[in-house]
Amino acid sequence: MESLNDGKNLSFLERLFHLKEANTSVRREILAGLTTFVSMAYILFVNPQVLGDSGMDKGSLFTATALTAVVGSVLMGILANYPIAIAPGLGDNAFFSYSVVIAMGIPWQTAMAGVFIASIIFLIVSLLKLRELVINSIPQDLKLAVSAGLGLFIAFVGLQGGGLIQASKSSLVEIGSFTTPTTLLTIAGLIVTAGLMCKKVPGAIFIGMVFTTIAGLVTKLIPMPKQIVSGIPSLKPTFGVGVMHIGDIIHQPQMWAVVIIFLLVAFFDTAGTLIGLAEQASIMKDGKMPRIGRALMADSISMVSGAVFGTTPPTAYVESSAGIAVGGRTGLTSVVVGVFFAISMFFSPLLTVVTSNVTAPVLIIVGALMAQSMKGIHWEKFEIALPAFLTVLAMPLTYNITYGIAFGFLAYPLTMIAAGRRKEVNGIMYGLFFVFALLLYIINVLPHS
Repeated sequence: MESLNDGKNLSFLERLFHLKEANTSVRREILAGLTTFVSMAYILFVNPQVLGDSGMDKGSLFTATALTAVVGSVLMGILANYPIAIAPGLGDNAFFSYSVVIAMGIPWQTAMAGVFIASIIFLIVSLLKLRELVINSIPQDLKLAVSAGLGLFIAFVGLQGGGLIQASKSSLVEIGSFTTPTTLLTIAGLIVTAGLMCKKVPGAIFIGMVFTTIAGLVTKLIPMPKQIVSGIPSLKPTFGVGVMHIGDIIHQPQMWAVVIIFLLVAFFDTAGTLIGLAEQASIMKDGKMPRIGRALMADSISMVSGAVFGTTPPTAYVESSAGIAVGGRTGLTSVVVGVFFAISMFFSPLLTVVTSNVTAPVLIIVGALMAQSMKGIHWEKFEIALPAFLTVLAMPLTYNITYGIAFGFLAYPLTMIAAGRRKEVNGIMYGLFFVFALLLYIINVLPHS
């Protein structure tokens, strides 16, 4: 790796990613990219499992997931120079399979056509710079709340995936069983990683993940992979299917509501995640994200390509926070993630050692790091405190990033008006109030009426 720091390689990477300006190095960016990749590699197996329930081919979905992550992450790195990786999101795939295909009885081919149409609209909106305008209009306090909410959300995911908390019929959640060996593996990984963090050991999070993985293999809590290399599954069963079935939407009127939901959820999931991660990586300048237009364009193009490959909309991944915590500060981190996703298509059996118990300690610790943004919120002003609090609280409790943003953005104009500060609320925030009210109506009221 050090050889990359010499001669032409360095000058090329420096010109492209501005490493010195970001106070980082090639070695640190590669380590950050590897850390982010390992933290989000689970999507290679989870996405085919969830979308497979709709009747889609799992092998093809595996390849589509990897390719979409390659396109999105590399574009994000090169166009926007952000250390933020992109891959198919978990929320959209569950909505696709269980709400659209299974509950509404719409064939997956038609549903994928809806995803493709939403992606085209998404791209047009980004080209017109409407997304950039909206994100820059969000008040700084709410941006900080979104970052903190993401922290609590991913920590909640880690606690759940690691077995430290579990579902409860009486109280929704309760403490997990500490007699379960895999839960003890998570706790051991958390203790070791936290200790390394306290001692400020470089690459503490990645080292902690390696320790947890080795401990799991030694204790046989993580099964040894049966093989190392395998062929790449064919993309043919899903490639271009959505494009070929666009005409089917004419005969499915309810699909237009589905298209709107895909569009809105993708818009605010990525926007919220970008804001949160940009705060963590110290990219924000005067409350705004530089190069945000390029970042949103990378996201939009990856959504179109994902729809063509045959998967649900991609999103900026909160797991990028693990790489940022290791020291990733430029787009080189994202490009490295894309490279590893490309390589992963040949080494899919090896990725099975990265279980939820390995990633859980990372998510919990990074959640604590992201929650620090709450210190910048003006808690002494109730008209600010309530919307911020609802944003932070609703993300983990609804298990949905978009709902968390919706709660806060619905409350903000109301509390500001009540406090006599309505002139401080810009027109876009008032517009978002009605957008989120409509979104909540479509998702929660319309299907039951």
